[in-house]
Amino acid sequence: MTRMKTRTTLIAALCVAAASGCGFVTGDDGGSGGDAAECTDQELRLATIRAESDPATLAAEKFAELVDEGTDGRLTVRVFPNSQIGGVNDIFAGLSAGQEVDLFYEGISIYPTLEGASAFTITSVPFLWDSYDQLLGVLRTDRFGELLDEAAEATGVRVVAIEGDAEPRALSANRPIETPADMEGLKLRIAEAPMPQAFARALGAEPQVVPLADLYLALRQGVVDAQENGSITIVNQSLDEVQDYYMPTDYIRDARSWYVSDEWWQGLCQDDKDVVVDAAHEAGELDTAEVQKQMDEAMASLEQSLTVVQPDVEAFRAAVAETFRQFDGDLWPEGLLDEVAELKEQAP
Repeated sequence: MTRMKTRTTLIAALCVAAASGCGFVTGDDGGSGGDAAECTDQELRLATIRAESDPATLAAEKFAELVDEGTDGRLTVRVFPNSQIGGVNDIFAGLSAGQEVDLFYEGISIYPTLEGASAFTITSVPFLWDSYDQLLGVLRTDRFGELLDEAAEATGVRVVAIEGDAEPRALSANRPIETPADMEGLKLRIAEAPMPQAFARALGAEPQVVPLADLYLALRQGVVDAQENGSITIVNQSLDEVQDYYMPTDYIRDARSWYVSDEWWQGLCQDDKDVVVDAAHEAGELDTAEVQKQMDEAMASLEQSLTVVQPDVEAFRAAVAETFRQFDGDLWPEGLLDEVAELKEQAP
C-alpha cells in the first residue's frame, strides 16, 4: 500500500537526520534494525528529479562514492537522475511500498506530497527564513524532531539527513518590483502550491499556474508578466530573453533532504546506517557549495542580460506578515507558526 493521495491533497514525510556537526537524530529505530540487524551486501537505487548537471544530482553521485568507500563496496548505489524513476509522487510511492527505489534526494518542501506530514508545509511560508542556515537550525530543534518522528510513522518514508541548500525563489518581471505596491495587477506565473499563491494574492498580483515547460512562451506572448523562479532556473530556461528585470527577493527557501524507505532503513545494520548518514551530510555540503557556485555564475550572466533591482525585502515581509495565519491549524498544527518564530530566536 502506498498511502499516496492525489496531487491536490496536501501531505509530507518523515525525517531522522544525523548527529554530526550538521544534523540530528531522533533515536527511533522503530523497534527493529540497528545493532540487531546483520550487515549485508546490497545494491541501492537513488533517485533525483534533477538533470545530470544539477547540484542535487552531483551530490547524489558523491553520496554513492562515499557509501561504496565507507562499506568497502558492500553497499553500492546506482543514481537515477532526471526523473528516470518517475516524478515526486512516483518516487514516494516506491519508497513507501519498498519497491523500485531505495533513496531520494530532494527538498524538504516536497513533504506535503506524503500523507501524514503536512506540518512541513510551513517551511515554504514566504519570507519566513532569513537564510538557509536559519532554516536548518529550526529543523534541528527538538520540536521539529517530534514532528519528523510522527511523519515517519505515518508515511513509511524516512529522511535520514537534511543537508543541502537549494536556490531560493526570487522574482523576474517586465517591470521593476521594488516595493509591495509594485505587485498590484502583476500577472505572475506561480508554482501550484498554496504558499506562493497566497503571497501573490495578498499583494494584489494575479497568480497564474503555468507549467515550467510552457513558461518561456507564456512570458514571450504576454500571457504572464512575471515569474518567481531564481537565477539558476532563469538562465537555464533562457527566461532572461523574455524578461527585463530581476529581483532577488529570496522569498521562499528550501533544504534538501535524503529520503529513504523506512522498511529498508529498519533492516539496515547500525554500521551501515552510520555510513549512510555521514555520506548524506558530506554529499549535502557539496550540494550547498555547488548551488552557491551556480548562483554566482547565473547572477553574473543576468547582470549582463537584464536589470537587477534590489527590492525592499523588509517591506514585503511586513506586508504579508499576517497572511499565512489563515493556514494555522489547517496546513500545519495550530500554533506552529508562533512556535517557529520563537525557535528562530533560539536556533544557532
